[in-house]
Amino acid sequence: MRIDPEEYVELVLTCVEQIPRGQVSTYGAIAEAVGEVAGGGGPRQVGSIMASYGGPVPWWRVVRADGSLPPSHQGEARQAYLEEGTPLRPSGNVDIARALFRPRLDVPGPPRPGGRVNAAGPGRPSRGAAPGSGAPTSRRPR
Repeated sequence: MRIDPEEYVELVLTCVEQIPRGQVSTYGAIAEAVGEVAGGGGPRQVGSIMASYGGPVPWWRVVRADGSLPPSHQGEARQAYLEEGTPLRPSGNVDIARALFRPRLDVPGPPRPGGRVNAAGPGRPSRGAAPGSGAPTSRRPR
């Protein structure tokens, strides 16, 4: 099943919201979870979505496969890791072996008309994070 880009954004952000304090997920693990529902995508697409729409979600909990973040975000992320008790390696990267969380998207019932999946879940409004919608465009938390 293929879904439209806005639905893909919703699925990615839903995965990020599942990551508990003190744990992280990788761009690849999120792409894998979303791909099972959306029928495609990859880590780079997840990274692009996080760069454009990740401000309102705990962006620091999404890291590269080696446990690192882009250098421009390491300072803010490190503070969040220390506050949340996220396991770190001596290098400063997250200890993936101890902190990895694999998100799952359990979408109940059949797809809505048009093959769309309600990523927001029952009773939860959509973020409406379409380009030009005024949605936050930085990774920095609010």
